[in-house]
Amino acid sequence: MHILQVHNQYQQAGGEDVVVRSEKALLENHHHTVSLFLTDNHTIKNVLEKLTTVATIAYSRKSRQQLKNAIANIQPDIVHVHNFFPRLTPSIYDAAAELGVPVVQTLHNYRTICPGAFLMRDGKICEVCVKHSAYHAVKYGCYRDSTLGTLAVAYMVQSHRQRRTWQTKVSQFIALTEFARQKFISAGLDADKLKVKPNFVTDPLTSTTEKRSGALYVGRLSKEKGLITLLKAWQNLAEIPLTIAGEGEIVPHLKTNITLLGWQTAPQIKQLMRQSAFLIMPSEWYEGFPMVLVEAFAHGLPVIASKLGAMAEIVEDGVTGLHFEAGNANDLANKVHCLQSQPELCKRLGQQARQVYLDNYTPEKNYQRLMAIYQAALN
Repeated sequence: MHILQVHNQYQQAGGEDVVVRSEKALLENHHHTVSLFLTDNHTIKNVLEKLTTVATIAYSRKSRQQLKNAIANIQPDIVHVHNFFPRLTPSIYDAAAELGVPVVQTLHNYRTICPGAFLMRDGKICEVCVKHSAYHAVKYGCYRDSTLGTLAVAYMVQSHRQRRTWQTKVSQFIALTEFARQKFISAGLDADKLKVKPNFVTDPLTSTTEKRSGALYVGRLSKEKGLITLLKAWQNLAEIPLTIAGEGEIVPHLKTNITLLGWQTAPQIKQLMRQSAFLIMPSEWYEGFPMVLVEAFAHGLPVIASKLGAMAEIVEDGVTGLHFEAGNANDLANKVHCLQSQPELCKRLGQQARQVYLDNYTPEKNYQRLMAIYQAALN
């Protein structure tokens, strides 16, 4: 099979970029041909380019023609779109439709139903635009706190909702969790076209084991990620070491039991996971599919996670980790005490997390699901 992957890369590389590379390698390892059609937000440098991007954010005839030319030259069996925002735009679906090539779209975030992409406003969950007009987001500046920018993105969401682009131009959607699938169904997407396929990681473990201790946080240092809640919880956890790997707008006031490492490479993250007793995921938005959770499971690391959105689905309370009420620092501190004071429980949850990884999140399991989705699109 020949697959054309389509992706608009962000200025700051993130999980979506990792998924694109991982799926490309996975498909090629199974003897498929994978071509890339990429654009990059780094090209948006000056005022003119920014204004052009805003003006064409709902529909770019240039992108449509470029993808149409690529499809005509490459002649793929499937076009797999990962991200079209902001430069490619939904116009690319018309290019595939005109040449009769089925499209698969991975829904990495909620951009098609929420101008802000996160279903979050002012630090709280917000689903107003899911069933109502996307223009509600404009008065709140949900896209980067910009009225003009939000207006442009809301126009993109609302215009393609009215054109029924998502219903008529995409053969199959990939939702990363059942939770996300239900959100998209409630927004009007066809349930029969929405398939659940999580992300995956290669098996990182060898036969060697290391002594584990302390808590680990990996991710962006920002409010929606629950950093403030995490730091408040640690005011009552002086005896438990916490390692924080990541960078962002929040700079923690470090205490003797908190170590801030800043941004870490993938091998460094793996080493931290081999050494830590458990991972903490205190995010206060729904999340898409946090790769860090699957990486933790692959390392046999239990997770203390917010009982919210995708996290509550991926981390099963009492099986692969523990839940706490999102934003509740006291509840988080209690769950940390629970795992710290019961090493056998922590070990058992970690072993079960490892088994869940082997059952659901290996490359081979993911390949089988992806092929089933491609076949459904071809049919």
